[in-house]
Amino acid sequence: MQNSILIHAPIGREAELTQIVLGAAGIAAKVCRTIEELIRELDLGVGAVLTVEEALGSALQPLADFVAGQPAWSDVPILVLTQRGADAPSLSRALDLLGNVTLLERPVRTLALVSALRTALRARQKQFQVREGSQRKDEFLASLGHELRNPLAPIRNSMGILKHLYPGVPAVSKVSTVVERQVTHLTRLVDDLLDVARITNGKIVLQPETFFLPAVIEHVLELAAPSAQVKLLTVETEVPQEQVELLADYARVIQIVANILINSIKFTPPHGHIWLRARVEGASVVFTVRDTGIGIERGVFESIFDLFAQLKPVAGPVTSGLGIGLNLSKRFTEMHHGTIKVDSEGLGHGSEFTVSLPIVIGVTEHVAVDEADQPHTESASTRPSILVVDDNQDAANMLQALFEFERFDVATAYDGFDAIAAVQKHMPNFIVMDLGMPGIDGYDTVRRIRSQPGAAGITIVALTGWGQSDARTKTAAAGFDHHMVKPVDFDALRRLIGSSHA
Repeated sequence: MQNSILIHAPIGREAELTQIVLGAAGIAAKVCRTIEELIRELDLGVGAVLTVEEALGSALQPLADFVAGQPAWSDVPILVLTQRGADAPSLSRALDLLGNVTLLERPVRTLALVSALRTALRARQKQFQVREGSQRKDEFLASLGHELRNPLAPIRNSMGILKHLYPGVPAVSKVSTVVERQVTHLTRLVDDLLDVARITNGKIVLQPETFFLPAVIEHVLELAAPSAQVKLLTVETEVPQEQVELLADYARVIQIVANILINSIKFTPPHGHIWLRARVEGASVVFTVRDTGIGIERGVFESIFDLFAQLKPVAGPVTSGLGIGLNLSKRFTEMHHGTIKVDSEGLGHGSEFTVSLPIVIGVTEHVAVDEADQPHTESASTRPSILVVDDNQDAANMLQALFEFERFDVATAYDGFDAIAAVQKHMPNFIVMDLGMPGIDGYDTVRRIRSQPGAAGITIVALTGWGQSDARTKTAAAGFDHHMVKPVDFDALRRLIGSSHA
């Protein structure tokens, strides 16, 4: 269908005669008598549309709706056969609404019609090639992210083991902090690159959940603190005293605010000051990030949110990044129907970013939690048994060692068959499993484990380099309870196990 023409002429025999003419010229064509049939065929993919002026009355709005809903790569050519000397308002409106329109005045010569359609088909073919190239790029970036995350996991876990082996040793603590910071930075770069590809192709779907505002600030500070500490920056925060409940995609809200804060850290010289504030305005939560950084020229306020935009520092030890973070903040803000803006008095006067998100669902008096109600640390005898499954033996062994330092009962398996055998021998409480294993992958392994008597109660965590939303859907369908992306934060994994075992 990519090299074919859809002919829409509701009355008369013009459509059939045109189909015969195009067939003789080697151009495949299909006649669509109704606008409903035309839209159905367009959804399947087509090279171009040939219609007539008389059909634009009832067909114009459905066609315009289809054109507006096309993905970014697509701009289907539409050719309209018009009456001689016609300059009807419907044609002017068609040009406005349909975009990629060519008008051919009747009577059109066969050679001219064939030439125009072949030109449209060539242009359309280029669009499909762009789409295929984009798909290959997405697949490459996803594979690259997976391959980069795999070695990062044992590196992060190895540094955790060193800290356990040599507690309080300054040199070890210093080296492990540097490694942890760089691993986190590289992981964030990989995630940003993948998100750019996904969001451009409409592959990101928000996952709304309820959470409280302080959790956002705490998580954002946790991500940004290492970079701020290196530059000896002071970061002050301010949040409402009330308990503010939000409904949004928690991970994307974190990303929106963290990217802005990290951007301010990047462009604020050492010993500078940054203020992160959150307040409630009606049904919206408003985040502001103000800094004493290098400032922004007024003429570039909007362009700094463009993809790959580079802010050129005037002087000093400030380096520009990839130009991805602020673009993602803007896109995720708009996906939440919010707004984002920046203000600055100019170069050398710092900047202030403001994000407003209409996601507040409740504000209540803050109630202090009594210490007696807090969860207690469980003893080693009550800690769950864990099976770590990963064909990357370094990753499996390092994760096993970390669990053993926490006095968990841990076993390892290096492929799916060994994991199934291990479960048959001793049913664990938890399984942490890689997906991309030889022999049988993690999906098949977990299905076979779930089919065993008594295995329904096992909590199984997918530990993988694939972070796309479709990967999460796939793991859930296979029988995994949780999905964590490498390199996993061991503390987060430990908290997950603790909360699930409580």
